[in-house]
Amino acid sequence: MMLVSSPDPVIDANLAIALDALLTEHSVTRAAARLHTSPAAMSRTLARLRRVLQDPLLVRAGQAMVPTPRAQALREEAAAVVRGLGALLSPGASVDPAGLSCTFTLQAADLVGAALAPGLLRLSRREAPGVSFRIRAEELEAGPALRDGRIDLEVGAIGHVDPETRVEELVGLRMVAAVRSGHPLAEGPLTPARFASAQHVAVSRRGRFSGPLDAALAERDLRRRVSVVLPSHLAAMALAARSDLVCLVPAALPGAAPSPLTHDAHAFGLCLLDIPLELPRLTIGMAWHPRHTADGAHRWLRDAVRRALRAPAAPSDAPVTEAGGSE
Repeated sequence: MMLVSSPDPVIDANLAIALDALLTEHSVTRAAARLHTSPAAMSRTLARLRRVLQDPLLVRAGQAMVPTPRAQALREEAAAVVRGLGALLSPGASVDPAGLSCTFTLQAADLVGAALAPGLLRLSRREAPGVSFRIRAEELEAGPALRDGRIDLEVGAIGHVDPETRVEELVGLRMVAAVRSGHPLAEGPLTPARFASAQHVAVSRRGRFSGPLDAALAERDLRRRVSVVLPSHLAAMALAARSDLVCLVPAALPGAAPSPLTHDAHAFGLCLLDIPLELPRLTIGMAWHPRHTADGAHRWLRDAVRRALRAPAAPSDAPVTEAGGSE
C-alpha cells in the first residue's frame, strides 16, 4: 500500500496575532478592541484556535476568563512571534553610522575623487569611524558594475545608464580656464580670440583633442591649439602650473558657494579665469543600483557624498577672475 503524505498545514499569521491578544487581555471583548475587530469575529477566532491547539485556552471563572496551563506556556512564545512578524514586515530600521564596519567602493574621475575624499574622511571620522573608502578610476562600465556590486556608487558626470539605475543630480558647475600665476591671459581683458590663441592641455580618457569648448570656438570661426591630451585632470593642472598651457577646471556657478572641485586648482597656485564663451553647464551626480536605495548604510554613504560635494571650499580658495578685469 502506497502512503500519501498530507500537505503541510497553511500557516495563518493572523492566528498568532489573535492568540497574543487573547492571552494578553484575557478577554474576547478587549482582544477584539485591541485588533480593531468585532467581539463576534474574535469569538470565532478563539474557537478556531481551540480546534487548532486542541486546548480551551481561556475558560470562564466567574465574571472573568483565565488561561489554561497550555495558554500560560504559550504566552511568551506568542508574544515573541508577533514581535518577530512586526520586525519582518516593518520598514528597515535606520542604521547607526557609528556601528558600521565596511568599505564602500566609489567610481569617479580623479578630480571628483580628490574633491570627495577629504570631505568623506572628515565625515567618517566624526560619524562612522569603522567605514573606509575605495575610490576607483572611471575604468568600469557603471551600469553592470553597479548591478554586479563591483562598485557601490558612481559619482561624476553621469552619462548613459541602465534603465533601473537610480541617478541623483548633486551640483551644477561651469568650466573655467586655469593658468599659472603671471600667465599672459591673466593680464587684460580675456577675449575669445586671445583665449583661442593660447596653447591648451585637454583632458580625455579616450584621447580626444576636441569637445564642447571647440564647438563654441568654431561658432566664432576660432580654433584652439591643443598641445597635449592627458587622461587626468590633476595631471593637466600640474602641467598648467609649470607652463604656459591652459587647462579647464569645473567651478561653482555664479552666486553659488565655492565648489570643492576647485580646491586642487588653487592648491596648484592656478588662477581661474571666466571663459568668454557660452559653454554647456556641467552636472555632477551620483548613480546606484536600486537594491541599495533603502539600505541604511548606503543611505548614509549617499548623504555623505551630498554633504562632501556641496560643502564650501577651503577659506583660502581664491575667487574666479572675471573676463575684462580682476577681483
